[in-house]
Amino acid sequence: MKKQPHFIPALHFHWLTRWYDPMMRCLFPESGTKAALIALAHIQPGQIVLDVGCGTGTLTVQIKQTEPGAIVYGLDTDLQVLDIARRKAEQAGEAIILQQGMATCLPYPNASFDRVFSSLMLHHLTRHDKQQMLREAFRVLKPGGELHIADFGKPHDFVMWLISWMMRWFEEIHDHILGRLPVFIMDAGFHPVEETAQHRTLVGTISLYRASKPMKND
Repeated sequence: MKKQPHFIPALHFHWLTRWYDPMMRCLFPESGTKAALIALAHIQPGQIVLDVGCGTGTLTVQIKQTEPGAIVYGLDTDLQVLDIARRKAEQAGEAIILQQGMATCLPYPNASFDRVFSSLMLHHLTRHDKQQMLREAFRVLKPGGELHIADFGKPHDFVMWLISWMMRWFEEIHDHILGRLPVFIMDAGFHPVEETAQHRTLVGTISLYRASKPMKND
């Protein structure tokens, strides 16, 4: 029997997974943040979109509802959250392709997607795995394709700095708080890279990032 790869579950422990969606609604301005992330992507009919670390599928379903003509994939390592995502897609009546796989080794050919999304997933990964995931996102994007990320970012005010100081050793958030995520994105080959918005939350600053894979002749 094939051994399952090691990963950190959505709320760090498998027994907390059932509470993931209620916790997200309490701790984050989830609907507004995800809507803003999708709006910045300007998804068009016929485009192929991947949500890496899709979790329980909230963003994945919202992408499909925003642009029904898009072909939407969701990928996650955790079979437990994928089951929740499947039920959520079925209840919404949305046709979404959900698959199990690792963010650091995406099971897709080069230049497969027009848009790649990652929402509150990167902070679960070690520095090495963050960098590998970003290289994989670059690989599977078409030239001119875009990466859209929502995750912990560098605090922009005193209150957020205080919260971040307490959160800095939780999982792999420290690099995010120090503002290193845009550097990692650029190092993966993306250009330009921009932080498009910041959201204050009970657990720190959530930043939105947009990055482009250059065209071949750039």
